[in-house]
Amino acid sequence: MSEENEEIPFYQPQHNEVELFEQAYKNRLPLLIKGPTGCGKTRFIEHMAAKLGRPLYTVACHDDLTAADLVGRHLIGDGETYWHDGPLTKAVREGAICYLDEMVEARKDTTVVLHPLSDDRRLLPIERTGELLKAPPEFMLVVSYNPGYQNLLKGMKPSTRQRFVSTRFDYPDSKTEAGIVEKETGIDLAISTQLVELAHALRVLKDHDLEESASTRLLVYAATLIKSGLNPVEACRAAIVEPLSDDEETVSALMEVVKAKIPVTE
Repeated sequence: MSEENEEIPFYQPQHNEVELFEQAYKNRLPLLIKGPTGCGKTRFIEHMAAKLGRPLYTVACHDDLTAADLVGRHLIGDGETYWHDGPLTKAVREGAICYLDEMVEARKDTTVVLHPLSDDRRLLPIERTGELLKAPPEFMLVVSYNPGYQNLLKGMKPSTRQRFVSTRFDYPDSKTEAGIVEKETGIDLAISTQLVELAHALRVLKDHDLEESASTRLLVYAATLIKSGLNPVEACRAAIVEPLSDDEETVSALMEVVKAKIPVTE
């Protein structure tokens, strides 16, 4: 999907990631971003694409993603066969930024197509048409994944990982995160601060009772519901607790944490 960014999406820098992205883009280097779900990786890419004035093609990787889904395939229409570019090919042709989200979810034989594009050759061979596309200077390849999901079956091969410059994202510090939630939703800073305190309490449970942490994204969802008038405790249940677990006992335990951190209103 192509997105022409007319306005720059809000993003609050944490460290030197903006400068690193700009330098990688300037020097035609592919970038790998590692970080937990909902910590701002995708928003960062959208922000940088808009800041640099480049079109953005985002691909959500999954188990069934094939090389043809990325590169393209022949289709039949009006009794004729024609070639249809995939998002990766479109990005190369247009000098756009191509962002592959959660790349480790894609099949290994699919990601191999990135190898000649992610080294100094910057080439995309299209076997079915016989084309060999040379990426223009404006093209940039960005991929991301959550290291917490890595296991023996779903890890990034060293031969792939070492083709990228890399940076690590995490959830912001408390003050910054509260400011992000306030900025995104327009909610009172005191409430956004309470939500961040709740998130910190829930994040302690990561790797113990929860597979995932309470992300900044979920805090924004909760704040949005509260801002629109939903009871804060119920907003936290719907936007934070229920998305974190399907187990009823775990949900009940998490709700006790919510009630301890979020004032109950009638």
